Amino acid sequence: METSTAAERLRILRNHLSGWSSRRCKGGSLNGKELGFDTCSSSDEDIRSTIETNLNDLGINDVEIEPPPNGLETAYKSLLTPEALQFVANLVRHFNDDVDEMMRRRLQCKVELDLTGALPDFPVNPEVRETSWKVAPVPRRLYSRYLDLGDVSPANTDHFMTALNCPVNGIQTDFDDGHCPTWRTQLRGLYNVFAAVHGHLEGVPAIEKAPVLMLRPRAWNMIEHNMIVAGKKVPGPLFDFGMLMFHCSKKLIAAESGPFFYLSKLEGSSEAQLWNNIFVWAQNELGIPHGTIKACVLIENVLASFELEEILYALRDHSLGLNCGIWDYSASFVNKFGHRPDFVLPDRNKYVNMKRHFLKSYMDLVVHTCHKRGAHATGGMAATLLSSKDPELTTKIVQGKVTEMQAGVDGFMVYDVRLVPVFLKVGGKSSTSNQLTCLRNDVKVGPFDLLEMPSGGVTLNGLRHNIAVGTLFIYSWLEGKGHFNYKGSVEDSATAEISRSQLWQWIHHRATLEENGQTITRKLIQSLIEEFEVEFMKANSAHFQSETKKEQLRVAADMLEKIVTKRDFPEFITTYLNQDNAFRIYQKQWELV
Repeated sequence: METSTAAERLRILRNHLSGWSSRRCKGGSLNGKELGFDTCSSSDEDIRSTIETNLNDLGINDVEIEPPPNGLETAYKSLLTPEALQFVANLVRHFNDDVDEMMRRRLQCKVELDLTGALPDFPVNPEVRETSWKVAPVPRRLYSRYLDLGDVSPANTDHFMTALNCPVNGIQTDFDDGHCPTWRTQLRGLYNVFAAVHGHLEGVPAIEKAPVLMLRPRAWNMIEHNMIVAGKKVPGPLFDFGMLMFHCSKKLIAAESGPFFYLSKLEGSSEAQLWNNIFVWAQNELGIPHGTIKACVLIENVLASFELEEILYALRDHSLGLNCGIWDYSASFVNKFGHRPDFVLPDRNKYVNMKRHFLKSYMDLVVHTCHKRGAHATGGMAATLLSSKDPELTTKIVQGKVTEMQAGVDGFMVYDVRLVPVFLKVGGKSSTSNQLTCLRNDVKVGPFDLLEMPSGGVTLNGLRHNIAVGTLFIYSWLEGKGHFNYKGSVEDSATAEISRSQLWQWIHHRATLEENGQTITRKLIQSLIEEFEVEFMKANSAHFQSETKKEQLRVAADMLEKIVTKRDFPEFITTYLNQDNAFRIYQKQWELV
């Protein structure tokens, strides 16, 4: 099967770019597909003009908002009311400087680590570490955190409704790892949450009888391109949090069902303090009692694991504990130390799991720290799909989570709703309680324990798997989808992060294959990417009947190669794609309506 050359693909992209501005407001199409996002119909402009006029009536003249995608006019008008936009704009103005300072501190920390070769250590902080304090008690509906559904993008209406009917404790209502943040998916997802909370979504229980919504805004690395305040694009998490709080908080409070949040990709306690300040501000603005908001911090960065006590302390009035997963956390080692040869991660499928010392130490420390301070500690998501063909696989999944429970975690997440009855049966009394009394005073974890890299090498299968996951993640994002199924597991931005991180690191350090000692080079990666393209299209020929689908996969493969061969490591694959003009142009063309 022939594949497009790099020169041909560049020519296609240039053609798209050269004609883009002339097509933007003419309602034109590319490859016969209507460009819903950029079609500037008079009705769309009328909606936007009305909103801007109403904002001006409120004395707000520094807010710009893009028109609605085709078919989402109702969601747009329901969510982006002048009052809601005023609330979000005030939130952004109040915290813009703090967010910018936080991002500068992240950069400064990374540069200092690179220049000095230093390693993180636990802070000397007797006020926090040597005093007796506890986080505030959680509401009744958060007493048990045994089982949440993970990666539930509310933009996927069918999946979201299925989750709302599921007998779990909570739903990770995900605008981050399991979600692709286009304007269309963002508005659809926010509107579906709004409809569920206010009882407008048919076929699901009232919100007080449904699993609690654990709302997960985007992480700080993501920008909302479609709203500008005072000349600057809005931080993605502030847009998500502001809209959710304005439209849903009081209804959730009345139903004893929120507002509850997951917080993604924090790098330390100062970032937890920023979120706490945001919570306090929002509660004051909306007339909500202090401490009503509760949030679980996802410990997805190695630097954060050295400040667990400080993170809990910063959020002590609003804390719902800490969560530990595997892939974002493992990828953060490449992010922070990837250029150092002593931090090369081996093949993740063969050598990286929660039994390895650095990950076991991380989980043990999370459990010990949380329970010491009266907070819940939860484990990561079981991403494997139920398979009738491989019952041993289900047993393996269950055993893995049983091991985590034995280590003291209060619960975990699962993606496949078909696994819920299995885990409810296994959990027994644990499914209605917690393990806060399991203090794990046996845990003694030092800096070396958290930083010890597992031994092992790189296999050809591991190389191929990372290429497949990275390529298909980009392919899914081109369609506006945040996760996909591959070889019996759900894959999202977390697995895409570790996949592309390892590819970059193995090329950078000229790692060799276990099987034959072959050095991993760009040429080898290029050949394996081309092989994957051909083999995947052949194995899924019915899906790739059209040239458009074939071109999508080729573009995704080209972009993966570009990302993993860059001189400097891109901090997040999601940031890279979200801010890459070429990618966003293709995405606007190919996003599934």
